[in-house]
Amino acid sequence: MTAAYAHPEVLVETEWLDAHRNDPAVRVVEVDYDPEANYAMGHVPGASLVDWRADMNDPVSRDIVSGPAFGTLLARLGIDAGSTVVLYGDFNNWFAAFAFWVFKYYHFRDLRLLNGGRKKWIAEDRPLTKEAPPARTGSYAAPAPDETLRAYLDTVRTALPDVAARRRGLVDVRGPREFSGEVTAPPEYPNEHAQRGGHIPGAVNVPWAQAVNDDGTFRSAEELDRLYRSKGLDPSRPVITYCRIGERSSHTWFVLRYLLGYPDVRNYDGSWTEWGNQIRLPIAKP
Repeated sequence: MTAAYAHPEVLVETEWLDAHRNDPAVRVVEVDYDPEANYAMGHVPGASLVDWRADMNDPVSRDIVSGPAFGTLLARLGIDAGSTVVLYGDFNNWFAAFAFWVFKYYHFRDLRLLNGGRKKWIAEDRPLTKEAPPARTGSYAAPAPDETLRAYLDTVRTALPDVAARRRGLVDVRGPREFSGEVTAPPEYPNEHAQRGGHIPGAVNVPWAQAVNDDGTFRSAEELDRLYRSKGLDPSRPVITYCRIGERSSHTWFVLRYLLGYPDVRNYDGSWTEWGNQIRLPIAKP
């Protein structure tokens, strides 16, 4: 028998979204790193836009959007506490997964991720539009955030002895050349460099892309379980994920937390651009 995902309800397929995109209880949201190259060129009819840089991040501090600003964003998107929200986006859902993490950080209940994102929707020649949806007003009062979903620099630093003793998993989801320190950022991300290359001591390297198929959909539960166990991860132990700025690690956070059911997974959104720039923090290189 094929094992099911731990929380299959958080994933929807393109067929489901095509059938429900006009449902008044459903709010479809595209989350883009580069809206001009994606949303503006065509999106799921009825989908609203979240600009990852402008809407998911604080405009002054290096931090995610505040609770009040998150509530304002959802009001603009026409989202209420009782809405069903489907997120999808570019880069194989990296930034949609980051938004999913932020929504859950602020306790949003009925949240889904489109399996395969923009890539699969377009590959299947499903309908696209350049028209923005009609203006709608919602209401969401963000409660105090769920800090069990987030890791900070001090969280990771104090966890290093547990990581070394294999009482906690630490997953670097960047590519092998970033993990080794050969590069500090791929050429397509010139603004996301750190002063030093390498990885956090004790981290295992499981590049995010190993969790998906060629069409951007997630691999089966059996394949995912085998992948992460082969790297020494265990659902019975807490896990921290990180990358360079927290978007790819939120994708792996989603896989571990919702598809495999790991009960204690935190996303370190400061990631390597924070750790690799801090004075007197240890790094490791092969």
